[in-house]
Amino acid sequence: MLRTWQLKSIKQALKKYFSGKSHFLCQATPGAGKTIMAAQLTKELFNNGKIDFVLCFSPSLSVAEGIKSTFSRTLECTFNGEIGSIGASSTYQSLKYIDKSFWVTMQKYRVFVVFDEIHHCSGDNFENANVWGEQILAIQNLAKYTLALSGTPWRSDLVPIAMSEYTDPEGQLICDYQYGLKQAIDDGVCRRPRIVLVDNEHLSISSGFETQSFSSILELLEESDTSYVNVIQNREAMTYLLSLACRQLDELRMQDPFAGGLVVASSVNHAKIIQGILTNEFNQTSVLVTHYQESALADIDEFRNSAIRWIISVGMISEGTDIPRLQVCCHLSAIKTELHFRQVLGRILRVTPANNQKAWLFTFAERNLIGFAERVEQNIPDACVFAKMGAIPQLSDRFGNHSKILQDLANLKEENEAVRSLEWFKSEKAEFHESVTGNIISPQEIRLGRFKERILAAFG
Repeated sequence: MLRTWQLKSIKQALKKYFSGKSHFLCQATPGAGKTIMAAQLTKELFNNGKIDFVLCFSPSLSVAEGIKSTFSRTLECTFNGEIGSIGASSTYQSLKYIDKSFWVTMQKYRVFVVFDEIHHCSGDNFENANVWGEQILAIQNLAKYTLALSGTPWRSDLVPIAMSEYTDPEGQLICDYQYGLKQAIDDGVCRRPRIVLVDNEHLSISSGFETQSFSSILELLEESDTSYVNVIQNREAMTYLLSLACRQLDELRMQDPFAGGLVVASSVNHAKIIQGILTNEFNQTSVLVTHYQESALADIDEFRNSAIRWIISVGMISEGTDIPRLQVCCHLSAIKTELHFRQVLGRILRVTPANNQKAWLFTFAERNLIGFAERVEQNIPDACVFAKMGAIPQLSDRFGNHSKILQDLANLKEENEAVRSLEWFKSEKAEFHESVTGNIISPQEIRLGRFKERILAAFG
C-alpha cells in the first residue's frame, strides 16, 4: 500500500508529464520511500501506454541493486536490461561505458529515465558540469520523460545540480514535489532523530614544557593546531562515545532484538580500532565493510538480515542503502559536510514494525557538526543554496569568516568524484593520513577531562 505522500507525488508527476512537460524533481527526506514512489510512477506510465522502457541510474552498486529489486517487484517483470526485460538499473559510473549505438537506438523508443540522488550530478551546462553531469546533459533530450530524486538536494561545492532550476537571485532549488522530515515524522513514515553531541571539559595538550588547556572540543580545535581527526582517533574519546551508543542500543534491543547500529569510520585502520573496542570493551558483535572488500555488498546484505549488533563502514553506507533495523549511529567520519551528515543520519530513520522507534546519532561537538545538527529541521538549509559568482559573502553573516568557507570548498570535491572499484565516495580533502603500510600516523596526544553531552531532539 502506497503512502499518502507517494500517491500525491505520483499524481502531480503524471499531471506534469501529461501537460507536455518532460521533467519532474522530487525531494523527499531520506527513508521516506522514494524508490517505491518511482517504481509505482513507472508502472502508471506503462499502464497509460506512455513509455516503452525505463532506465534507472544511481550513485552506487548497492543502491542500484536495491532499485533493481524494487522495480522488478513493482512491475512484476525482470529488470536486468536483457531480452524480455522492460528496464535496467545501473550506476552513474556505468554511463561512460554505454556504447553510442545504444543512445541512437534509444531515440527510436519512448524511454523513461530515473536519476536517483541527483545531487551527485552537477552543472547546468557543459562548462561547469562534472563527469556525471555531462553524461546527463547528453542524454536528457533523448528521454521521453525524466524523474530526478534526492533526499538532500544540494552540493557542498555550491555548483548547481544537473537538470534543476533555481530562484533568481536567491539561488533556492525549485522542487516539483517536496516531502520534509517533519511531515514524514508526523505521518509515521520516519523516526524522530535524537542527536547527541559529545563534548569534554578541561582538555589539554602538551608540547615540550608547555601545556595548553581548553574548556571544550570546539575551543581546542579553534585555538590550537589540533585537527578534528585527532579527536575522532583519540582512544579515550572513541571509547566514551561508543559506550553511550552501546548503552542505547542495548536498551532498544530489549524491545527489538534485531535493532542494529552503524559506525561511520574515517579510514580502514580507524574502523579496525573501533571494531576492537566494540569487541573487547563492550562485548559487541560487529561486521566491518570497506571499499577494499570484494565481498562488501554481500556482507551488507548479510548484516541486513541478521541479528549482528553493529556494522562499521568506511565509505560504503552513507546514502541510499536500506537497512531498516539500524537505529543507532556513531558519526566518526573525517568528512564534515552537511550533505554527508544528513545522508548518514538518514540511515537510521526508516520505520519498522518494532515497538520502539527511537533513532539516535552520536558525534562530537565540532563547530560544523553542531551547526548541521541544529539545522536538521530545515528541509534544504539556507547554507546549501546554489551560489552564483559574487554571492558567497552572504554566507559570512551566518558563519563568520567566509574566506575559510571558500578555502574548505576549494579543498573539497563532491564525494562522487572519487569512485573506487566498488563505487564508494570519499572526500578529497584529506584530513587523515595513512602510511604506505596502512598504519595511521600517530595523532597529537590529547588529555581529556570530564565528558558531557548535549542532546538535540528534532521537532521535539
